[in-house]
Amino acid sequence: MKMEHNMSRIHMVSEPSIIYFLQVSWEKDLGSGFDITLTDGQSAWNGTVTASEISREADDMAMERDKYVDELRKALVLRTEPANVYKFDFSKENCHFSYEKSLKDVSFILGSLNLQKVSSPAEVIRELMSYCLDCMADQLAKNRHLQRENEMLQRDWSDVQKRLEECVTAKENLEADLYKRFVLVLNEKKGKIRSLHKLLKQAQQPEKDTQDERESVDDIQSQKKREAAYDESTDEESENLPVPSKAVPANFSQNDSIISSPDVTDIAPSRKKRQRLQKKVDTEAQFVPQKPTLQEKEKVECILREDKVEVVVRISNCT
Repeated sequence: MKMEHNMSRIHMVSEPSIIYFLQVSWEKDLGSGFDITLTDGQSAWNGTVTASEISREADDMAMERDKYVDELRKALVLRTEPANVYKFDFSKENCHFSYEKSLKDVSFILGSLNLQKVSSPAEVIRELMSYCLDCMADQLAKNRHLQRENEMLQRDWSDVQKRLEECVTAKENLEADLYKRFVLVLNEKKGKIRSLHKLLKQAQQPEKDTQDERESVDDIQSQKKREAAYDESTDEESENLPVPSKAVPANFSQNDSIISSPDVTDIAPSRKKRQRLQKKVDTEAQFVPQKPTLQEKEKVECILREDKVEVVVRISNCT
């Protein structure tokens, strides 16, 4: 099975000015064991951490094995945390390599092992350089591939944008055409509705006129019936009225009637006048009685005085 490699640049706590290169290699998973290669560019050291040692370290730290493996991956492979979170230290005298994690003011060792110095460091350094060059070539190939994909996506995006603009234009043209047709249909329907409404009014007008005529005829007939009934009642009342009888002297002449006769009044009841008042408004408006002039009044008074004198003379002769 092909082994996976990861190479990183680290600084030791004891020698912060010296740059070291750390390579970690594993087959299946980091929890199944891994190899470490360390070099400062002149010398090289290597070592191996087995799966049993990983389990022992997790037990000593009272940590679950998976969680402990995840911490090793962050410290040795990923290197995503800040540089002051995971720290490394190496002693060239006894070739002891350790790595620890710092949490605020507290730090604890994740693991440590004794490395062995390589007799031919040039070979190790050459392999590390070859690995770096291979990684660079792989990255360049991936970048080219991604660049080609980006160019294809850019072309596809341009085509999609053009199609979208064409679709928008077609949609706007279709909406305008549909709106014109809708306006034509709407105006046609409005014209039909107006014509039907006009025909309906024309059809309802004769019925309304006929109904009004019927109502007016019924009102006239009912008014005539009321007047006829009222006239009959007034006639019966006038027939039942007593006629006053006065003894007329034998020698009573026609001239005496002018003085002795009472004023002539209307014998019809006042309610008959009230009933007929509304009916005779037009005729009364046309007929306006004229007041007698002064000369006419004087003539009437002279005639009355002459008649009175004549009557007195006749009465005296009779006595």
